Amino acid sequence: MGNRELHSKEKDFEFTKGHKRLLLGSVFLMATSAIGPAFLTQTAVFTAQFTASFAFAILLSILIDIAAQVNIWRILVVTGKRGQEVANEVVKGLGTFISILIAIGGLAFNIGNIAGAGLGLNAIFGIDVKIGAAITAILSIAIFISKSGQKIMDVVSMVLGALMIVVVAIVMFKANPPYGEAATHVFLPEHPVALVLPIITLVGGTVGGYITFAGAHRILDSGIKGKHYLPFVNKAAISGILTTGVLRTLLFLAVLGVVVTGVTLSQDNPPASVFEHVLGPIGKNIFGVVLFSAAMSSVIGSAYTSATFLKTMSKSLYNRTNLIVIVFIVTSTLVFLLLGKPVALLIIAGALNGLVLPITLGTILVASTRKSIVGDYRHPTWMMVLGIIAVLITIITGVLSLQSLGQLWNG
Repeated sequence: MGNRELHSKEKDFEFTKGHKRLLLGSVFLMATSAIGPAFLTQTAVFTAQFTASFAFAILLSILIDIAAQVNIWRILVVTGKRGQEVANEVVKGLGTFISILIAIGGLAFNIGNIAGAGLGLNAIFGIDVKIGAAITAILSIAIFISKSGQKIMDVVSMVLGALMIVVVAIVMFKANPPYGEAATHVFLPEHPVALVLPIITLVGGTVGGYITFAGAHRILDSGIKGKHYLPFVNKAAISGILTTGVLRTLLFLAVLGVVVTGVTLSQDNPPASVFEHVLGPIGKNIFGVVLFSAAMSSVIGSAYTSATFLKTMSKSLYNRTNLIVIVFIVTSTLVFLLLGKPVALLIIAGALNGLVLPITLGTILVASTRKSIVGDYRHPTWMMVLGIIAVLITIITGVLSLQSLGQLWNG
């Protein structure tokens, strides 16, 4: 397809209000799925542990995130097929296997989301974390099964994304972090090998498992597919990652500004203690509102996207998305209520999703080389190279992180 024809097709297409909402929804569904309680907790815990050197992990994870998400979104939109459908065309049965992996990773992440919501309600009202988790499950199910639930979640996701960035930026400026030290350690970290677990955890929490497919599947649901949408796909995929990167950086600097003064973060709710230290007693409540709201949207995003994978495994499940989501949320809640350990769950969930990423991204890269799947589309060589690098890095860091995960759970 020539550039003139491509631009002509783009020009001829006019977005309706419904298209615009669905397209924005795809970006924010991915963003709010990533910027959830695990995101906040991971950033606070790792910043306290590695201080300024954590900046290196953030930068590298953003680069891997972009490579992974752009590759996956482009191929799915070109083919007009969901991730598991593409995988089944690569190797028969692979899509089913990936669906199971995504569901397991999504369940682990949703347990973390439920835990995070419980932590949020604990920060606001002081109620028991497990009671807060049960309340979250009930509210999430109620929102999802309502007729206008998805539209409500779209608006809430956009508002919450802006709210979190503004609030965290204010906390960062008030914390007055050592900007120069952080900038230096972006490229010169201390003990870089020790940053293996943080890197795979950040990647898993941003584009691992179900998260990168959340936005791509949402785009397909809006009826958008074909090569002439690739410029939009590139911008949407990258803007989603950069949004998470900006908030991650702001939160990192906010936490850094606190821990360098010698303050020890609370083990039960690390990011909340940062807000409380910087803003005073009201800070814990403000953080609680942000955490609970982010967790609610993440619970919906995790359950919805995992359901889009599970429902294609059986014809009897295809039209029962609501039932799958309800079972998914209830199961997540029960597992958390039985296991506890919310902070450890939030970090482990991200790492587990990171272990799924090399399989899903690798499958998409193989699909991009097959004309029977992508037709006459030619995947850019530089994207393929970045994708392969991302796969190799996540395989190596994923294997190395397994030992660290065991130590974290037993600690």
